[in-house]
Amino acid sequence: QVQLVESGGGSVQVGDSLRLSCTASGRTLSTYTTGWFRQTPGKEREFVAAISWYGGNGHYADSVKGRFTISRDNGKNTVYLQMNSLNTEDTAVYYCAAGNIYSNLRSESAYEYWGQGTQVTVSS
Repeated sequence: QVQLVESGGGSVQVGDSLRLSCTASGRTLSTYTTGWFRQTPGKEREFVAAISWYGGNGHYADSVKGRFTISRDNGKNTVYLQMNSLNTEDTAVYYCAAGNIYSNLRSESAYEYWGQGTQVTVSS
């Protein structure tokens, strides 16, 4: 199996930037599509961004498009989520996920492996 560990979360203010990292162990991520989801208590987990195993252009939720950028470094077995212009609606636990996915990159059910999450809190 793949173990995923997120890091980089924290408490910031509106307008700040933050970069989340997700590092895999157990197996390489080089052949996996990876994504980021987020969840606030009382709400369903929602898609944030995804990137294919080879990189290329990311896929983004409309709510973060233009503000967030997903990238990956296969040599470091790490996926990143650069978050700019954060607002209070971005407050959530952010999860990285990986899977051998050929479609439905925005679907939670498509991903096999999940990290424990990292808290992002944005205050005004």
